[in-house]
Amino acid sequence: MAIQIPTRLLDGAVLAFLKQDDLYGYALTQNVQKIFDISESTIYPVLRRLKKNNCLTTYDEPYQGRNRRYYHITDDGITLLKTIQDEWLDFSARVNQVLGGQNDQSN
Repeated sequence: MAIQIPTRLLDGAVLAFLKQDDLYGYALTQNVQKIFDISESTIYPVLRRLKKNNCLTTYDEPYQGRNRRYYHITDDGITLLKTIQDEWLDFSARVNQVLGGQNDQSN
């Protein structure tokens, strides 16, 4: 699909995955790539921005002689995720009104 993914939607996807479990960058990228057509380098600026905004914390765990940096969602991150989810529900309902979709009664 050739639709550009809005930053807010990527933020929501990252936060949603991290609400399920702490993940290291590569694993998180793999999960997001199952949903969106993005490059590996796309996720790291999102993670940096979310961490800067106190939505994430990080910690390192040893793995095969090196450290993996894990990301953990904070209470601020959970609040932001809820806001993004609410915005998405409103936005998608409006788009469905215009473009049709599950709520389209004209079929």
